[in-house]
Amino acid sequence: MKVAIVGASGAVGQEFLRVLDERNFPVDELLLFGSQRSAGKKYMFRGKEVEVKLLQHNDDFKGVDIAFTSAGGGTSKEFAETITKHGAIMIDNSSAFRMDKDVPLVVPECNAADALNRPRGIIANPNCTTIMMVVALQALEDISHIRRIHVSSYQAASGAGAAAMAELYEQYRQVLAGEKPTVEKFAYQLAFNVIPQIDVFTDNGYTKEEMKMYHETKKIMHTDADCSAMCVRVPSLRCHSESVWAETERPVSVEEFKEAVRNGQGLQLEDDTENRIYPMPLFHENCDDVYVGRIRKDLSNPNGIAFWLVSDQIKKGAALNAVQIAEWLLENDPTLRV
Repeated sequence: MKVAIVGASGAVGQEFLRVLDERNFPVDELLLFGSQRSAGKKYMFRGKEVEVKLLQHNDDFKGVDIAFTSAGGGTSKEFAETITKHGAIMIDNSSAFRMDKDVPLVVPECNAADALNRPRGIIANPNCTTIMMVVALQALEDISHIRRIHVSSYQAASGAGAAAMAELYEQYRQVLAGEKPTVEKFAYQLAFNVIPQIDVFTDNGYTKEEMKMYHETKKIMHTDADCSAMCVRVPSLRCHSESVWAETERPVSVEEFKEAVRNGQGLQLEDDTENRIYPMPLFHENCDDVYVGRIRKDLSNPNGIAFWLVSDQIKKGAALNAVQIAEWLLENDPTLRV
């Protein structure tokens, strides 16, 4: 397998390197690409040093089987044809193609087979908040069809990139030292604060991040369920959390859903309130799965159930999901060279 990573120096690009290695993904040759600023940097992969090449419109992707791209939507749009023209499968982590009808939007636990229908050679990786939610919702959907979803997300600094994580560290230091905090990556100071805005506002009062959850959930789950979201930036470092309220066609008991989570793909149940056991971002950095707890009936709706999720935004919310798509294709796509 010849594998490429575009945006290799970013937080997700670095996570791709770690995930490919830890999952023993079959990589015979690895190519790394980046911007003018990143070109020339060197990273170790399985004992070998790999130099980042400048991403250009040339034939560097000839012979590449799978290209993982995480360099921003503008770069993905500009270079998609260059990346795919020789047959490479582009698994894109940006928002550039997610809602395009001829590009599958895939979470393997939900709709892996959609990845086989990719007329442009592109598969889109969903937004991190959507990924973690639909992994849990799929377990519920398998019990009873979901009619509607309400969700509040509590999103870590990592969602805004490696520089944003560094800024949060620096803000805490500055505030504790009595200095004026640096605010560049967020709308306001994030340290000791929460910010009820992620991305820009749209005409309906929701942010783009919130509308991503609305549209992406429908596409991934092939559902008519509407999702109303409130996305909030919180001063945790890496894992996102979500409170979810879902209404199903028939009442689903707490124990039914707990059992579905226990047996679900990519899920871990952490729900023992008597012993104060529930998922928290502090404990799930670098973990693969989506952790579910605080499962309870919705007191306002007899067909409603409420629960809490935590997952690593950089890992399952980005790099791992993309690699899992590639793993599924290796097992199920006869056109992919091995």
